[in-house]
Parts: sequence; C-alpha cells; structure tokens
Amino acid sequence: MNHLIDVAKGDVPADLLLQGARVVNVFTGEVYPANVAIAGEWIAAVGKEYSEGIESLDLTGLLLIPGLINGHLHLESSLLTPAEYARLALAHGTTTVVLDPHEIANVLGLPGIQALINSSSTLPLDFFFMAPSCVPATPLETAGAALQAKDIEKLLQTQRVLGLAEMMNFPGVLQKDPEVLKKIAAAKKQGRPIDGHAPLLSGKGLNAYVASGIESDHECTERAEAEEKLRLGMWLMIREGSAAKNLRELLPVVNLQNSRRCLFVLDDLEPQDLLFKGEMDHLLRQAVALDFDPMVALQMATCNPSDRFGLRDRGAIVPGRRADLVAVTDLNQFQAKLTIKGGKVVAREGKAYPLFSPRFNTKVSQTVKIKPLGKSSLSLFLKTENSWVIGIIPEQILTEKLLLPVKKDSQGMIVSDPESDILKIAVIERHKASGNIGIGLVKGLGLKRGALATSVAHDSHNIVVVGVNDEEMRQAVAAIQKMQGGLVVVDQGEVQASLPLPIAGLISLETAERVAAQMEKLLQAAKKMGTVPVNPFQTLSFLALPVIPELKITDKGLVDVFQFRIIPLEVP
Repeated sequence: MNHLIDVAKGDVPADLLLQGARVVNVFTGEVYPANVAIAGEWIAAVGKEYSEGIESLDLTGLLLIPGLINGHLHLESSLLTPAEYARLALAHGTTTVVLDPHEIANVLGLPGIQALINSSSTLPLDFFFMAPSCVPATPLETAGAALQAKDIEKLLQTQRVLGLAEMMNFPGVLQKDPEVLKKIAAAKKQGRPIDGHAPLLSGKGLNAYVASGIESDHECTERAEAEEKLRLGMWLMIREGSAAKNLRELLPVVNLQNSRRCLFVLDDLEPQDLLFKGEMDHLLRQAVALDFDPMVALQMATCNPSDRFGLRDRGAIVPGRRADLVAVTDLNQFQAKLTIKGGKVVAREGKAYPLFSPRFNTKVSQTVKIKPLGKSSLSLFLKTENSWVIGIIPEQILTEKLLLPVKKDSQGMIVSDPESDILKIAVIERHKASGNIGIGLVKGLGLKRGALATSVAHDSHNIVVVGVNDEEMRQAVAAIQKMQGGLVVVDQGEVQASLPLPIAGLISLETAERVAAQMEKLLQAAKKMGTVPVNPFQTLSFLALPVIPELKITDKGLVDVFQFRIIPLEVP
C-alpha cells in the first residue's frame, strides 16, 4: 500500500509506465490521452503528469481498455483445461472469468470442483467460481454426485468462490423445496451473489423466484422476457455462446437507463470458437456490428460484471484497481495487441505466453461406468402409431414438443426414420452402472446413416447416443466407454472420428489446437452422414438438459419440462 501511494504521489517511479495511449474510461464514457503508472499488481495513477517508470511501454496509437470480464462460463464446455483456456482467453483480452463448475460437479461432486480450483490457482487469468446450486439439476436424471446445502456452505468458505451459481431448479423454488431454499439462504446470509436460470418464467412465478433472493438470469430468449426481468430488479446477462445465441434478439432491450444492469456472458464456448473467433472480444465485435454503442458494450464486459460480482478491485482504469489492461487498436474490432495482467505483460499480438499446466489427480479420471448393453437394450416398443418427439430448434437450446407418426419394423418395434428425420435417441447412465436407459425420438439432426455419441450431456453428463440403427448406436457407446469419455462418430460399422475426454468424461488434456482439429474431424464426419446443426454434438448435449423447455430426455425417460415430470412417449 505504501509503495502504491508513493507512486501515485510521484515520489518514486512507477514499476511499469504505459505511455502514449488513449485511456478508455468506462465510468465517464470518455476517451483521452493519459499515461498509466503501475505499482506491482495495481494501477497507482492515471494522468499525463506521470513520466517516470523503471520499465516503460510506448503504446502510441493504441487505446487502453480494462481487462475483459466473462461473468458466466462453464469451462467444461470448452473441453479444455484451465491452463489452455487461460492461454487463449488472455490473448483475446479477457483477464477474469467467473465459472460455474456444475458440469464436473455433476460427475464428481466436491472433488471435481476442487480439481478445477487447484488446477487454476497459479494461472495469470483469474478464475473465480460460483457454488453449483443444482447437483443434480433435477430429480429427473441420475448424476454422479449430489451437493446439499451443507456442501454449498462449505464451498462459500473456499477462496475464489463468490456466490451461488445459477438456480436452475426454478420449480423447486416455486414449490418451496426445503433443500433448494436452504442453498439460497446460505448465500443470502453471507451477502453473496445468487445467479438465476429461469427460461420463459413470467408473472407471479417470476416475482416469487426473484423474491427468494435470486438476482440474475442468462436464459432470456425474448425481448419481453428480458424487459420483465430487468423491471423486477434482475441483472440481465445477454448470452452469445457457441450453442445459444441471444445477442441479436436482446440487444435492443439495452438503453442508457438500464445498461448498467446488463452484462455480456458466453455460458458455453466450443474450443474452435475460442481458438478462431475469440472470447469476450468476439462478443463485443458482434455487438458493435449490430450498431450498438461500443462504450456501453465495453461497460457490459468490464465494470458491470465487476459490480455484479463484487469484484470492485478491477473493471476500470482508475487508481487502486488491479492493473488488468488491454491495448487495442479501436473500439470497433477490440483486437488485443497487448494484454497486461496484474502489472505484467502476458500476451502480445493475439498470442499468450506459454503457461504451466497444473496436473489433475487420478481421482477425476476413469469415470465412465456402464452396465453392458445387450442386443435389445435400445429396443423401443409403442402401441400407438404416433409418439412425442423432441423437435430441435436451430441455434437454440430450447426444443419443441412434437406429436408425429413413427416408423415400425415387422415386429412392431420403433426404428429410426431418416427419410422423415426422426431418429432414435438414448441416454445411458454412466456413473453407477445402474443400467438406466432413457429412449426417445428426435427430429432435426438430419442424420442419414451411422451413429453419434457423447459423454458431454448437460448437466448430469450421462452418455447420449443417436443413430439410424441400434447396432451402430451400441458401437458408439462402447467407444465412449473405451476412451473413458469423449465424442465419437460411427459409420459403416467403424469409428470414423473420436475425441477422448479423460477428465471426468468432459475435458481433454490436449492443446486447444489439437482439440479443435479433432473436433473438426468429428464435425466433417458427421456432416458427411447428413447432420444439419453446425455442431450436432453440442445439440445432443443439451437434449439431455431437463431444465430447458420444452421436451428433453434423461436416463430416466422423456421429460416434459413445463410439467417437470417424466412422460410416456405414447399419447393416451
């Protein structure tokens, strides 16, 4: 503190002096020339009068913006280790990320969360965590672990855990489930942030949800929905990730009166998008391309998330805040030329310095345990000619509830009908080898032959498999089990492409470049087989998420999310 004050007073030179740049002030909306004096990890002073530094950097012609803050991310969806994610995020100007680790928590519980905390502890990118509120997300599926209110209380005492992560079980809140309310109370008692997840919830139900203490939502897909939530005092997280894209629809909701209650988030980001498009900087570019005010956009990725999560030591270029800074050419492209984290240069010209990758312990591997599948394990018999079918909505994780005629073989068993784009889908429990298998039908994948399978299946991460015939579906599941997690394409009786994910069946130990290359092979193989979605594996992963309307499937069966119960495929 003494050194910080001495540098600010001009009594001693700055440890690092940034000269010649124009500073972007997210508090006042101004852009003006100023030097920035840094003392250790902190900004000591901002002004033209500072001219001495032990080390100096000439940033003439560049703009200085605060380090970007990603306020809601599931790291596991990137398939990367914290070190690999950090390497790329820093190169794109992101210096702080708030993680909800409920993916690995649903597989391994507290040990899984601790593994992510430990493996990110020494990295230059700051990883903060929210305590997962819904493990499992619902009682309508089988997870590998469960977190109770007492576990949440323990996590809230852990360094770098900020608050309670998205409360997906909004029916549990409305039904006053004691355990759900205890988790919310644990965070409220400590004055911690509480994130929400309430797609399409409105009216009295939404009022009750907010009254419980929940403060934000990132699941808005419609303008009226976003406006209602803002009016009720919620923070609006506008999501634009790899799967769900809500930016274009929701951006018109933001105005000068409400913008400080809005922030941008990514939620789920694929490795190839991170590698080739960027992180928060890509979202900012998209917003500006839609004629959105670049200064307001920057606030939504810096000081707004700083305020929302109580991280008031960052998010702006002012004295006393962390020296997390990014030099960019302009406020249209937000192209990071230089990233400074904690007073040290960590990336130049879009390339981060190599990072040490802390190892995961062996407790987070060997997590795929399934009961052997027999020839009839995936058989499906229905008395009726029509069935409920999950309808995929392009570029959304919402689905439709469709009632459609189905195809049967000579024995009356349901079979996939690629001509009508109605395929058999199954979710196989993989944590306890219970033998649970939920079987249903899905429309919108476009698969004409073969099978696809993945152990990344939100949020319980059982194995999801879809295919044109049962035999290749079983082959795909066997390949997942052999890899102890991953993604696979089977065609003509052989594995055509695969991506091993040995850490909890969710994370690769390879570099982002290697993971992206493997993913591209998977996508190309799937495309040759007729798939329609840009990434059918990500589409599959969300078909098992029973907290997003309207129809989903788990290892326990077909879920009507609005009714919040398992329903039969047959229509009475």
